[in-house]
Amino acid sequence: MHAPLDKSLLAAIDLGSNSFRLEIGQVNSGFIQRVEYLKEPVRQGGDLDEDRNLTMEAMERGVRCLARFGERIQGFAPSQVRAVATQTLREANNRDVFLKMAKKALGFDVEVISGVEEARLIYQGVSRFLPQSNERRLVIDIGGRSTEFILGQGFNAQHTASLHVGSVAWSLKHFANGEYSENAFTRAEIAAESIFDTLGVNYHQKHWDVAYGASGTVGAIADVLEQYGRPADTISKEGLLWLREELLRAKHTDKLRLLGLKEERKAVIAGGLSIMLGVFDFLNIETMNVAKGALRHGLMYDMLAQDTTMLDMRNASVLHLMHKFAVDESHAKTVALVAEKLFEKISADTQFAAGEQAAHARKLQWASLLHEMGCMVSPIDAHLHGAYILDHAEPAGFSQNELHRLSLLVLGYRGKLKRLEADFSDRIFVMQLACLRLAVILCHARQMPNLRGLQLSAQHNSITLSLSASWAEKYPQSYYLLDEETLAWQKTNWAFALNLS
Repeated sequence: MHAPLDKSLLAAIDLGSNSFRLEIGQVNSGFIQRVEYLKEPVRQGGDLDEDRNLTMEAMERGVRCLARFGERIQGFAPSQVRAVATQTLREANNRDVFLKMAKKALGFDVEVISGVEEARLIYQGVSRFLPQSNERRLVIDIGGRSTEFILGQGFNAQHTASLHVGSVAWSLKHFANGEYSENAFTRAEIAAESIFDTLGVNYHQKHWDVAYGASGTVGAIADVLEQYGRPADTISKEGLLWLREELLRAKHTDKLRLLGLKEERKAVIAGGLSIMLGVFDFLNIETMNVAKGALRHGLMYDMLAQDTTMLDMRNASVLHLMHKFAVDESHAKTVALVAEKLFEKISADTQFAAGEQAAHARKLQWASLLHEMGCMVSPIDAHLHGAYILDHAEPAGFSQNELHRLSLLVLGYRGKLKRLEADFSDRIFVMQLACLRLAVILCHARQMPNLRGLQLSAQHNSITLSLSASWAEKYPQSYYLLDEETLAWQKTNWAFALNLS
């Protein structure tokens, strides 16, 4: 086991459809300087079978890569690492199988993020490498199975879109067996542009001042064009058409010889190029700037922001949802405060890594603030409606994993636990759930309850709430509801007990 590392280090892992990337950066005065960068062409995006399952071979390739990454970041605290997966795992029906294997190999959780969240993080990464100005920016990232469009200013992404078109998918679909033809390029470009057309006029030139291209496909094309005498920081329509002719001249991937084109990119360059040409036609532009930042940089700056609670994008997203669904803010904050105090008590004997307890408490707080969001649909089944909303929403800053965990907490804040399809072997989740349910009970009068003398503990698979007989006598309704809570846990592998003293 490696010794704990410098707390100023951050590690971002991007499980892309074409490549897996690890970047380690060091925080210095609010900026992040690269320490190390590793990239491996895993190409999981081309290995979804007809049932949209990731093949075992593809999973094993990914696991081997993550094991190597895991060895490099051994000793990092969970608060120093963030690993995210994008479109391939968004699509894969068996992603949960791979995610378990990935966690074991890497040593850290892997989050599957939505396309909208991916776009936001890409913009975060790109904007940090650009001069601060008021220019309106369009950022485009062509990945292996998706393409992101982002409009933003400064460090703020204002409009985002993620479309199911990428270099791996397009190469497999339109350039089967690595063959290049005029007809194949025409079909691929038209198909890409037709998907972009669904964006309407929202991303046309009047909405931005400068267009930037980010990450894999853009970088690969720019590297080739630079080798043949074109500027390193821009991609032109003329350059794209020249590259297209070079591929047509080669006729096949095996015969393609281009300076600056890495071997790992050969198989997907035609798909990426056809999409880029579709982008240029859709936007009616002649040049695009090449951006330096990418998703992994956005991840690190997002982690840096999360060190300061006020800067955490997720707080703003929760507040937005509260307003959107007309949550009783005063009551929600009371429940959140009580749940937080209970979590402090119940987790007192639990060993956490640095920052881990605070992270779990923060997620419990978000669930508490949102637990009644379903009331706007129907107060009777508020927990059901709230959980559904969270499972289908795409609030900024949250991974799909995080949202599902919040939805389970909201679903379980009241009612029968036996119907809750959750992992009751996850001790932290059970502790969070117990704290939320008890907070809701204690706040049943919609005012701050008297918590004096209340103690909450978790030993093995048993939760015990200790209170005085005088407290029970003074608050008979609360005691009755707490006593009823013992019944709710009977059909789980956990017990809940009241201890009167």
